[in-house]
Amino acid sequence: MERRRAPPANRQYGQRRFWDELYRREGAEPREWLGALSRFLPQLEAELRPGDRILVLGCGTSALSYDLHELGYPDVTSIDFSPACVAAMRTRYAQHCPNLRWAVMDVRALTFPDATFDVVLEKGTLDVFMVEETDPWNVSPQATATMQRVLAEVSRVLRPGGCFISITFAQPHFRKPHYAQEAFGWSLRHVTCGDGDTGTFHYYLYIMRKGQPLDPADLALGHRLHQPPPPPAPPPTPVSLDDSEDYLFAIQL
Repeated sequence: MERRRAPPANRQYGQRRFWDELYRREGAEPREWLGALSRFLPQLEAELRPGDRILVLGCGTSALSYDLHELGYPDVTSIDFSPACVAAMRTRYAQHCPNLRWAVMDVRALTFPDATFDVVLEKGTLDVFMVEETDPWNVSPQATATMQRVLAEVSRVLRPGGCFISITFAQPHFRKPHYAQEAFGWSLRHVTCGDGDTGTFHYYLYIMRKGQPLDPADLALGHRLHQPPPPPAPPPTPVSLDDSEDYLFAIQL
């Protein structure tokens, strides 16, 4: 399979036209961000029940929805904001898996009623909203607001007791402040996948359970997200040298 080429600018990852052109060119051939389901199946299945209503955000052409269906989770709805992607996936699975549901939808404005799903799952979708950030310690107000908008929608469509599972390379000290917001009404924990000793990247499953309280330490992280960044450090004070030290500037290195 030919390797995908990155777009000329990261901002294109957030543009529908970029994805439509990509999926028209590639079709529905499965492509995985952060690996296939088998890489994190034990951690994921610990959170799932066979009768769960599952929503997959930003499905792309991943085989995740189909694999979940084949593992015994038949109630899977998958959304993507690219019409070309959704059309390709409907065509690919229409014959041998017609029960899978696909919809064109923006994760920032879900059209489902409140408390529709037992599980909301995303794999690398939220990372798209961070691709233009240059400092992960100080995320821009625009990216923060977008993340909060998406997470509020996820919380809204989750049933009480349901869970949101986010799979990403983003480390806890960067991502947990976004998830640890009291307004979402969920608890937060994470597990680590991958084995750094074998040269592979670690990636993380963040699990948020609707209706359970946040740990105080996580709540403090969430509060920190909305605090203004510290002011820049003042420039260093020039050091004055007396005449006897001028020779230092004459040394040729």
